[in-house]
Amino acid sequence: MKKILVALFSVSALIMGVAQAEFNDPGGVGGLNSLRGDTRLEETRPADSFKHTPKDQVVETDYVYQPPLIPHQIRNYEVSLNANKCLSCHSWKNAKDSGATKISVTHFMNREDAVLADVSPRRYFCLQCHVTQVDAKPLINNNFERVDSLRDE
Repeated sequence: MKKILVALFSVSALIMGVAQAEFNDPGGVGGLNSLRGDTRLEETRPADSFKHTPKDQVVETDYVYQPPLIPHQIRNYEVSLNANKCLSCHSWKNAKDSGATKISVTHFMNREDAVLADVSPRRYFCLQCHVTQVDAKPLINNNFERVDSLRDE
């Protein structure tokens, strides 16, 4: 009998807690601000406007082994299983004619470091690592500073 009373009390406390939370904050957003702003999850907010892409202005990397940023617009570029628009300019075959940067030799190695004749499947989808550089304000304030040197002074 004691176990049944404890179970009933626990269930009723849980139900009252959920009801109180829904009464105080319908929709369950919880008063948190996110990158969506204060839009509730069940509402669709207008999309942000496209950021300005500085054309052909190469920005330095900020840390060692950072993938280079894309210094041009890539809207409507297809990068899929069947096509990769990036390779039409950046492949070793086309880079000289197009004036584009050649893709790194590391993109031709598989997981065992064997050199392949074509781009490795794990490096084929460029947008996994490379992003378009844009003029955008930081999402949060920070005090990040670039590394000037890797040696101790």
